Amino acid sequence: MLADLPRVDFLYLSEPDMIRAGVTDMPRCIDALEEMFALLHVGDYRMAGGSNNSHGAIVVFPENSPFPDMPKQTVDRRFMAMPAYLGGSFRTAGMKWYGSNVANREIGLPRSILTFILNDVDTGAPLAMMSANLLSAYRTGAVPGVGARHLARKDSRVVGLVGPGVMARTSLAAFMNECPLIDTVKIKGRGKANLDAFRAWVRETYPQLRVEVVDTEEEIIRGSDIASFCASVATGDPSIYPTVKREWVEPGTFLSMPAPCNIDDGMIGKDIRKVLDFTGMYEAYLEELPAPRHNHVPAVGVRYFDLIEEGRLSRDDMEDLGAIVAGDAPGRQNDDEIIVLSVGGMAVEDVAWGTIIYRNAVASGIGVKLNLWEEPALK
Repeated sequence: MLADLPRVDFLYLSEPDMIRAGVTDMPRCIDALEEMFALLHVGDYRMAGGSNNSHGAIVVFPENSPFPDMPKQTVDRRFMAMPAYLGGSFRTAGMKWYGSNVANREIGLPRSILTFILNDVDTGAPLAMMSANLLSAYRTGAVPGVGARHLARKDSRVVGLVGPGVMARTSLAAFMNECPLIDTVKIKGRGKANLDAFRAWVRETYPQLRVEVVDTEEEIIRGSDIASFCASVATGDPSIYPTVKREWVEPGTFLSMPAPCNIDDGMIGKDIRKVLDFTGMYEAYLEELPAPRHNHVPAVGVRYFDLIEEGRLSRDDMEDLGAIVAGDAPGRQNDDEIIVLSVGGMAVEDVAWGTIIYRNAVASGIGVKLNLWEEPALK
């Protein structure tokens, strides 16, 4: 795309284009993110902030403002930029940018509307501008898939999911890819319409599965080989986050947590393996946010670091998924281990999957080529 410099063209990929280019290919997405985690482990990446480990930069609105036209703060009312560079076979940079407002659902829009721009790392020129809701959804689900590949029992049969939304669908798709003996999915949701839509999707996508609707987090976790909290919850009060209690968790359970999650004191014990998707991001939160940080970022890994500051956990209790993927730390070691994976979401994930989709699109002639300039007016 940069062969005709100083002319710069870039590729625009709509959502239908992204689908044609393979954005919903979950097995390939899991493979791509596994490669990405190995690069994180050796340090061949950069993200935002002074530590190069920040989740991103966020714009939030005040509850009260002297400016009548300024948006008011509500649940998920924000704008966010998530930039990153990823090396290895990717060697690209990119940024996901999105606005989010839970009220969007009342007018038929997704809560968050996302775009992604991919850049050449040598010139900085844009390579592609992409519709990114599916990109983000599938890379989010693929992280639990990488986790399941290394941390779940391969004979897992029962999956429990809190929240029947997009995150539950992509997580289930990833679990099905890695644990093909799954035959039952339990689901807890707040509304009949969302539950009905989830059940209809399962019937169409995985007709072999039995779907059981339950009412409590306890029912989700008890008897599940894999359990995952995928529900959006207002941040600020961890007491309302979906909670895991030790008495519910049976030996051998893999708990994948890509959404708000709290734990009881029993889940702090040494018998629970505590794996972070990337330790560096949680360490960056220590610098960026006031304590207790779980009030601001509802990931269970953030709760772990609050407990470390309180002296109730040690840093040595934390494990890193990249080290496990790279073979420098063990994956699941026996059928009785209880393992919790905290999934916080990172810009490098969008860069990894976005790069592959861009290359697929170029190879297949998908998308619309747009011109930035024939020659720059200012040099």
